[in-house]
Amino acid sequence: MQSHAWVALVTIAALLVYAWMGIRIGGARKRSGVAAPAMTGDPILERHIRVQANTLEWLPIFLAGLWLFAIWWNDVAAAVLGVVWIVGRILYALGYVADPAKREAGFLIQTLAAALLLFGALGRIVWAMATGLA
Repeated sequence: MQSHAWVALVTIAALLVYAWMGIRIGGARKRSGVAAPAMTGDPILERHIRVQANTLEWLPIFLAGLWLFAIWWNDVAAAVLGVVWIVGRILYALGYVADPAKREAGFLIQTLAAALLLFGALGRIVWAMATGLA
């Protein structure tokens, strides 16, 4: 049985990036003077909130794909793709907050990484079932 230590570390890193996004919302609230529970009133605050919400929307897809890819293919390859996803999310976050038009590159990077993880795992599982190895 292979170790999944690298994927575990990437999982923790992804969750820390998500927490970082939440902390940035707090800072944006303080700078804008928009107190919780208000979600609107300052465009920069709204961008921070949208970045965190969009990341939360992607986390189940990413984490399921990451772990399934690691189990059915390889831990190190999954971890590398996981790091690519994290980099894409950071680029997305920084770009979106600076100017929503600058979010595209990060979004495309993370989408490609998530798709490779998810569909790579799916392909391997289907192949294993078809060949009687599952």
